[in-house]
Amino acid sequence: MKIDLENLTIKKAHNALLRKEFSARELVENYLAEIEKKNPALNAYLEVFGDVLEQAGAADEKIKKGDTSLLTGIPFAIKDNILIKGRRAGAASRILENYVAPYDATAIKKLKEAGAIFLGRANMDEFAMGSSTENSAYGVTKNPHDETRVAGGSSGGSAAAVAADLALAALGSDTGGSVRQPASFCGLVGLKPTYGAVSRSGLMAMGSSLDQIGPLAKNVEDAEIIFNAICGQDLMDSTTISEKTYPAGSLPEKFIVGVPRDFLGEGVAPEVLKNFEAGLKKLEQAGVEIRDIELPNIRYSLPVYYIIMPAEISSNLARFDGVKFGAKISGSNLLEDYLKTRGQLFGKEARRRIILGTYVLSAGYYDAYYNKAIAVRKMIADDLKKVFDSGVNAIATPTTPSPAFKIGEKINDPLQMYLADIFTVTANIAGIPAISIPSGFTESADKKLPLSLQLQASWGREDILFEIGKKFEKI
Repeated sequence: MKIDLENLTIKKAHNALLRKEFSARELVENYLAEIEKKNPALNAYLEVFGDVLEQAGAADEKIKKGDTSLLTGIPFAIKDNILIKGRRAGAASRILENYVAPYDATAIKKLKEAGAIFLGRANMDEFAMGSSTENSAYGVTKNPHDETRVAGGSSGGSAAAVAADLALAALGSDTGGSVRQPASFCGLVGLKPTYGAVSRSGLMAMGSSLDQIGPLAKNVEDAEIIFNAICGQDLMDSTTISEKTYPAGSLPEKFIVGVPRDFLGEGVAPEVLKNFEAGLKKLEQAGVEIRDIELPNIRYSLPVYYIIMPAEISSNLARFDGVKFGAKISGSNLLEDYLKTRGQLFGKEARRRIILGTYVLSAGYYDAYYNKAIAVRKMIADDLKKVFDSGVNAIATPTTPSPAFKIGEKINDPLQMYLADIFTVTANIAGIPAISIPSGFTESADKKLPLSLQLQASWGREDILFEIGKKFEKI
C-alpha cells in the first residue's frame, strides 16, 4: 500500500500503526522504495541495512502484543559515527573502512528498547568535520530542495534522509552546529541537547567537551519524543547528568525571548535577516515578549571554538593509526606505517584540523591559544548565565547566516566555510541546549530554500525550547 510519507509524523505513524491502518513492514517498504528511487542522486545513505524487514517484523510483533512506545516501528537514519552493534561504522572516513561496531551506543540501545527501526548509515563530513558533507570520503550529500546545493554538515546525510522522506527521523551529532545547520538547510527541526543530557558512549569522539547526539525531525514534537527516549544518565559516560541535578523549574506563564542585535549584522544575508524579523513577529503573535539583550563576548565564540575543537580533535584522532583498528597502509617500518596510514587515509579537512590542534597544544603556544580560549569560553558562558538570570527564557538568532550554499562554493575557502557556524557554536561552547526550527523559505531561481530560527535556553531547559517551538509552529 502507498503511504503519504510527506505528511507523516511520529505521532501520526504511531496512531496509524496502533489502528492497523498499516503495518511497520508496510511503512518501511514505502521508505525503502523512496530510498531506491532518490538515494542514488542524493547520496544520503552510505549503506541501507539488509535486515530492515526483519526489524519491522519484530516491531509488528511488539505492536500485536501491546508492548509499544511512541517509537515502536518508527524508521530512523543513523549518522555514520554512532555505533550499532554488528554494523559497519566509519565516520565517512577511509581510515575506518570496514570497521564493524562491537557494541551499541547508549542512544542506540535506548532506541532499540523503544522498538525503533534502523534503515541505514547516513553520510556525513569525515569524523564530523565540516559544514557541508563535502568532506565525506564517499561523496557529497545533495540538498533535496535543490540538488545543486549542500545539505549542510556534518549531519548532512541524516538531514537529507528525513527531508526527502527516506526516513521518518534521524540521529546526528552536534559539535558546533552539526545537527542544527543541516536541519536549517533542509527545512527540519534539529536539537542540540544540553551537554551531558544524552550519553556520548558509542559516539566517535570529535571534540569531547562539545559533542552531543541530537535528533533531526519533521516538527518540534517529534524532536521532543526522540530526546525523551535517548536522554538520561549513563554509567558509560561520566559527563552525563543525573535526573536529580536537572533543573526542575516550571514553565513561565509568559515567555521572554532575548535578541542580541549587535551580533546580527555583518556577513548575514539580507533574506535571512528579513526572515528572522518576521519570525520574531510570529513569536510576538504567539504571546512571547521580545527583549533586546547584550552578550558582549559572544562575538568571540567562533575563534574560541576553532581553537578548542581542533585541540580536542588532535587528541581524539590520535587513536586512528592503522594498528588498533581500521584500514592500514604498510610501510617498511612502524613509523612509515603511521605516516602512510594517517597521511593518505585521513581527508584534507581532518589533516588540517589535526595540524591546527597539535599546533595550539604545543609547547610555547598552549598558553597563548588554548588556555586563553578556555578563559574566554568561561566569559561567554557567564554572559549567557547573566541574561538567563535576568528573566530571559530563551535567546533567538537565525540558525545560519545564509540559506544552503552551492556545492563547491566554499570548499576551497575554509574560513568562509567556518563562518557558516557563527550562530551555532555558542551553545556547544556553553553547554546549553539549542533548537533550529523552520521559519520559511527564500526564492533562488526556481527553487525554494528553507530558512530557520534558532532558540537557545538555559542549561537543562529543553522543555522551554520545545514549548516556545510548538507555539512558533502553530502561527
